[in-house]
Amino acid sequence: MGLMKAPENTPVWVDESRCKACDICVSVCPAGTLAMVYDSSSTLGAMVKVIEPGSCIGCNECELSCPDFAIFVADKSEFKFAKLTPEAKERAEKIKANNYMLVE
Repeated sequence: MGLMKAPENTPVWVDESRCKACDICVSVCPAGTLAMVYDSSSTLGAMVKVIEPGSCIGCNECELSCPDFAIFVADKSEFKFAKLTPEAKERAEKIKANNYMLVE
């Protein structure tokens, strides 16, 4: 299998067919890029979503921690990632405090 190429202008993406909604990727994201959202078609009633793609810092923590190889981060040569901002850190903390669910 060859290297996976990122979708155009996408820093991080999820293969929902492989994702079991364990929320590990959300728990390790320092930038609040990911969150769990309610999804009635998912076995657990939720699915991970990329909620703030512009805040992705390209740290690869989500991809490296996924036990199902369901999340991917673009290569640094394909995408210019953001810097970690105080707003992104705050969003990540709010998501974690909300049991990894999207904070509306």
